[in-house]
Amino acid sequence: MELQRKTIAKAIVVVFVFNLVVMGAGAWFAYQKAPPIPDEVVGPDGDVVVSGDAIREGKTVFQKDGLMNHGSILGNGAYYGADYTADALDLKVQFMRNYYAQARYGEPYDRLDSADQAAVADVVKSDLDDSYEGGAIQYTAAEVYAHEQVRQEYVERYHEGDHERGVPANMVDSEEEARAFADFAMWTAWFSHTDRPGGTHSYTNDWPYQPGAGNDATAASMTWSVVAMVLLVAGAGLGIWLYKSVELPEPSAEAITVPEPGDVSVFPSQRAALRFIPVAAGLFLAQVLLGGLLAHFYIERAGFFGIESIFGVPILQLLPFAIAKTWHIDLGILWIAATWLGAGLFLPPLLTGYEPPKQSTYINVLLGAIVVVVVGGLSGIWLGANGYIDGSLWWILGNEGLEYLEVGKLWQFGILAGFLIWAALAVRGLKPLLDREPPYGLAHMILYAGGSIALLFTAGFLFTPETNIAVTEFWRWWVVHMWVEGAFEFFIVAIVGLTLVSMNLLSRRSAEKAVMLQALLVMGTGIIGVSHHYWWVGMPDMWVPIGSVFSTLELIPLVFILYEALGQYRAMSGESFPYRLPFMFIVASGVWNFVGAGVLGFFINLPLINYYEHGTYLTVGHAHAAMFGAFGFLALGMVTYMLQLSIDADRWDGSWLRAAFWCWNVGLVLMVFVSVLPVGFLQLETAFTGSYAAARSVAFYDQPLIQTLFWARLPGDTLIILGTVIYAADLVRKRFVLRQSADDPSVEDMAVAEGILGDD
Repeated sequence: MELQRKTIAKAIVVVFVFNLVVMGAGAWFAYQKAPPIPDEVVGPDGDVVVSGDAIREGKTVFQKDGLMNHGSILGNGAYYGADYTADALDLKVQFMRNYYAQARYGEPYDRLDSADQAAVADVVKSDLDDSYEGGAIQYTAAEVYAHEQVRQEYVERYHEGDHERGVPANMVDSEEEARAFADFAMWTAWFSHTDRPGGTHSYTNDWPYQPGAGNDATAASMTWSVVAMVLLVAGAGLGIWLYKSVELPEPSAEAITVPEPGDVSVFPSQRAALRFIPVAAGLFLAQVLLGGLLAHFYIERAGFFGIESIFGVPILQLLPFAIAKTWHIDLGILWIAATWLGAGLFLPPLLTGYEPPKQSTYINVLLGAIVVVVVGGLSGIWLGANGYIDGSLWWILGNEGLEYLEVGKLWQFGILAGFLIWAALAVRGLKPLLDREPPYGLAHMILYAGGSIALLFTAGFLFTPETNIAVTEFWRWWVVHMWVEGAFEFFIVAIVGLTLVSMNLLSRRSAEKAVMLQALLVMGTGIIGVSHHYWWVGMPDMWVPIGSVFSTLELIPLVFILYEALGQYRAMSGESFPYRLPFMFIVASGVWNFVGAGVLGFFINLPLINYYEHGTYLTVGHAHAAMFGAFGFLALGMVTYMLQLSIDADRWDGSWLRAAFWCWNVGLVLMVFVSVLPVGFLQLETAFTGSYAAARSVAFYDQPLIQTLFWARLPGDTLIILGTVIYAADLVRKRFVLRQSADDPSVEDMAVAEGILGDD
């Protein structure tokens, strides 16, 4: 079956419009169907327990003090602390049971016999099994008591500090703010057990699992899990059939003149683009070091290998988990993005032999701006979380406090501006190719991919700290998931296609067809696939079937990309192929993309599994394998390719990079499969047999077996850190053997440019 580029381009437009319609309608429903914030919550005597303003203030405290990177809300955030929704609901059940036990039997609930406990438990479940028809929320006397007790509990934990939970003193600045945070958490607990008007389950589809509150998996979770399993088999088969049926030329190094690194000149703009690499490497090294600290925090919650007790250094107060986790996530995004930006500016001269006037100067300016944004954003996180930025400026200059969107709005705007500047510079560099090719050409694909990254990032500007948390999560996942499943995947296939062309392994026309087909598959499944994040956060029920179907179909492009990676491996396996090392990284990226995003991602996104698993260590395994394995290895492969072209062949030494490659791969395997996933499976079992709150409790993490598994992560983490140190050291030594750039660039200086520009 042969597909024409124009046909694929038309299909992409149709899919894009379809995605826009579906997600646009979803945005409208998000505002219409979000859990209501009442004006008041009142007790049985009519006294106001909490106001709507207090709930909104509690959400502001939650973001301002970085609590989403200590624990989670509605299952989203960090897994170190409690999930505040599940925790508040669990405490509510406990305190209500004690209230009724004392009122009826004059004894605490734990001291009652089984018959009396069952009677009290039934009363509590009956109280909580209620629906909401508007107006003020009506609490029973038991709920009023429970709410007050949770407030006190949160003051003791999050204001006074709790080292057993890894909470530093004054994490929340005042008792008043801690009570407001408790009000916010209790509101999320309320809509997790309260049925929607006219419905038979709560706003969160009865998540989290808490039998004492009547929360259990819905029938839809089971039904659509079965549908997803059927689609899995069909989707995998379809992906293989497409790969075998569609006529796409395989990359080949046979009988093709592959340009030797020494035959390619280095232009000033490329030397400038290379400067992104050491900056990104510094961010990468800082990220993995923080990752080691975060992993150890699960073992020693108030210190680091006894430093606090030996030297009196309060590690928890100086660098709390929440700030370290925030930096760890942001650094991961920043070093990968910086590397991709550098690669996107390095490749155009290679393909066109064209050097726009002052391009290197503008690239240096962009790099400087990125450094300013990085330093400002990371500093703002610490200053904001520690209360040095007051008033409305805390979420503009400091920390917005939402996972993956932690930095203040000013710095987010700086990131957006950086992407736009990059797009403008890429247009300048690719202009000879852009002028000659159709709108669906390869150079255009690069710009569309980069532009989509910037476009989706704007969703992060559509909410404020006062916005309903369900609506906030709707837009936040546009940025987080659509970046990954849409724009980032699109960028991957476009960059790999461009690289194959620059190596003369594929013609431009063949690469365009392959990139467009993969982009069609990625956008056709990954964009709407974001909806599996909406199942438990208060969004409408329609997302359960939609999310189940499209999340499963996301496997199709990943199967396709895996086969492409294996085909690329065959092309570069010969000893004479000069770019084997860069291709090792690119192939590893395809494999890890399939394992992390495909295998692990599909498993945890089955609705019935996700109901119990949501926000456990199984997600940690998926995230690390997909983010570092897929996107990180691609970035590192591009670095290797750029360096090999920029160093004389007789001075090129890839041994250190090869050693780093194996350290990273072996380390990631050990970390994910020896430590992280076993912890996740034990959490899943605990959630299934007990409650979700139990699976996220300190008691679970403190079990001897779990602590042993945390220690088992040490070899893998050490290898990843070692690989990064080797990588950083190798960049330092390669800095002194870089070739000089060409003074007067022309098409003839590029071994591939003339052929590409003439490839009509």
